[in-house]
Amino acid sequence: MAPSNMDHPPTNDSQLDHAQTSPQVPSETSSDIGPKESPPATFHNEKVQAPLGDGPGDGIDDRIEITEDDCYDELGFCFTERKKWLILTVIFLVQVSMNFNTSLYSNAVKGISQEFGVSAQGARCGAMIFLVLYAFGCELWAPWSEEFGRKPILQLSLLLVNIWQLPVALAPNFASIMVGRALGGLSSAGGSVTLGMIADMWEADHQQYAVAFVVFSSVGGSVLGPVVGGFSEKFLDWRWSIWIQLIFGGAVQVAHLIFVPETRTTILMNRIAKKRREAGTHPNLYGPDEMTPFRERFSAKEILVTWMRPFKMFLTEPIVLTLSLLSGFSDALIFMFIQSFSLVYTQWGFGTVAQGLSFLPILVGYFLAWFMFIPAIKRNVKERHDKPDDEKAQYESRLWFLLYTAPCLPIGLIGFAWTCSGPPLHWIGSSIFAAIVGIANYSIYMATIDYMITAYGPYSASATGGNGWSRDFLAGVLTIPATPFFTNIGGKQHLQIASTILFAISFVLVIAVYVIYWKGPVLRARSPFAQQLKDARNDNGGRRVSFLPTGYGSQPSSRHESRRGSRMGSRKASYVGRAGSRGNSTGVGHNKEVQKKLAQLQQEQSKAE
Repeated sequence: MAPSNMDHPPTNDSQLDHAQTSPQVPSETSSDIGPKESPPATFHNEKVQAPLGDGPGDGIDDRIEITEDDCYDELGFCFTERKKWLILTVIFLVQVSMNFNTSLYSNAVKGISQEFGVSAQGARCGAMIFLVLYAFGCELWAPWSEEFGRKPILQLSLLLVNIWQLPVALAPNFASIMVGRALGGLSSAGGSVTLGMIADMWEADHQQYAVAFVVFSSVGGSVLGPVVGGFSEKFLDWRWSIWIQLIFGGAVQVAHLIFVPETRTTILMNRIAKKRREAGTHPNLYGPDEMTPFRERFSAKEILVTWMRPFKMFLTEPIVLTLSLLSGFSDALIFMFIQSFSLVYTQWGFGTVAQGLSFLPILVGYFLAWFMFIPAIKRNVKERHDKPDDEKAQYESRLWFLLYTAPCLPIGLIGFAWTCSGPPLHWIGSSIFAAIVGIANYSIYMATIDYMITAYGPYSASATGGNGWSRDFLAGVLTIPATPFFTNIGGKQHLQIASTILFAISFVLVIAVYVIYWKGPVLRARSPFAQQLKDARNDNGGRRVSFLPTGYGSQPSSRHESRRGSRMGSRKASYVGRAGSRGNSTGVGHNKEVQKKLAQLQQEQSKAE
C-alpha cells in the first residue's frame, strides 16, 4: 500500500491486455527529433519493434515493456513507511561499519609499528591505502548496483570486506597488512550505493529525512572508530582492532541479508514482468533489462562504460564536480584537524582512552546538525509546495540551511586553533569548537548529497559516488602528511599555526557555498543530463524515472542505453530536443555538436524501425 502523502497512478493492467491484441503502433518519424514537446498520449503500452536478430524469428518482436505506471504499487516507492525505515536502519548500520573500518585501524598503528619494526608513519600507510582505494571502490561498485541491483552488490561488497580483514588480523608481516587493507578498501561499496537506495524508495519531495539519517551514519561511523579504538588499544592486542571490525561487519552483513530486500526500480520491474508472464496474465510483458540480450548488456564495452559512468559524471557534470570538490576539501580539512587530537590532548594529560573519548564532541556536533536540519527540511518542503514552478525552490532551496551552517567550519577551526595550547586554558574550550566543526561537516555533506540525489534521481549512486570519492581520496592522501604538518610548522606554536592555516583554506571554501547557491540554476542549465532527467520526471507526473531514456550526455552511453532509448519513441526526442535547446540558449556553444548527436539518434532510431 502506498504512503498517504504520495500520489501515483494505478496499475493499468487493462491497457496492457489491450496492447497485446491491438495493431502495432507506428513508430515516430525522425522529423520528431527536435525541441517540440511530445504528445501527451501514453506510450508504455506500445508493442516493441526490436532490431533484427533480437526477437523471435529475427523479425518483429511483439514483446511489451513494463513501465513504472504499470506496477507502481509494487515498487520501492510504495513500501510502507515502517518497511522503508526498517530497511534504512539496517543500511544505517552498514554505513557505520564501512566508515568504522576506515578509522579504527589508527589505534593499531602503535602495535603494528612495534611488532613489525616499521615507523609509525610507515604503519599509517595501512590507513592511507585503505582510504584511497575505498574512494575508487565507491566509484567502481556504484554503477553495478544500478545494473544488477542494490542487494547483491552490497552483499558481495560486505563479504569481500570481511574476507580481507583476515589477512590483516592474521598478518605474519607488514606486507600482508598492506595487501589486506588495499583489497578491503577497494571492496567497499560505500555511501554511493546506500544513498542510491534512498532514490529507490523516496520521491525527490520526500527524501530529505532519509538522506539526513544516512548521512549521520556516514560521518558518525568515522568518529565511532577512535572512541572504540581507545579502549581496544589500552586493554587488547592490536589485532583486536581488526577482529572488532570483522565481528561488526559480519553481524551487519547477516542483518542486511535477512531484513533488506531489493529496492532498485528496474530490477523490481524485471521481476514483476516475469511474475506476470508466469501467471499467464501478460505473456508478452518484459522488464526493461530483459529487452536487451545479456551479451549486449555486459559486453566488454558495456562493462567499461558502466565502470566509467561515475568518473565521467565527476569530470563532465558541473554540479557533480563543483559540489564534490567542495565536500571533499572540507572533509579533508576536518580529517587533518582531527589528526591533531592526540597531540593536543596529551598536553592535558589525556591517556589512550581519554584521547579516544575526545572525539565525542565531534559526534555531538553531528547530532546537533542532524537535529537542526529537521525544521530546515520542513521549511524547504513548504517552500517547494508553495512554489511548484520555481526551479530554485525545487533545487537550490535544499542548500538554504547550509548558508547558515557552513561558516561553522572556519569559526570552529580558528576557535580550536587558539584554545588548544594546553594549560592554563581548560580543554573544554577546544572541545566546544570541535563540536562546531562537526556541525559544519555534517551540513556540507548533507546539503550537497541531497541536492545531487534530487538532480540525478535514478543515477544518484553514480553522481554521489563523485562526492564520496573526493572526500575519501583527499582524506587518504593527507593521512601521511597530517602529523608532520602539525609538528613541523610554526615553531613553539605549531598546533595553533597549523590550525590557523586550515582556517584560512576553509574560509575560501565557504565562499564557494554561496556561489553555488547563487549560480546553481546556471550549473544545471549547462548539464544536459540533469535537464533530461528533470524533463523525464515532469512528463512522469513529477515522479522519479527509473532510468534516463536518452542515455548519458544527450546520446546513449552504451548499446544497452540506446536500446532503451529507441523503445521510448517520441518522448525520447522531446527530452533530447529540450536539453539541446537549453544548451544553446545558455550560451554553451555546442550547436553543431548537439545537431550531430541528434543525427546519430535519428539514425539509431531508423535502424530500430
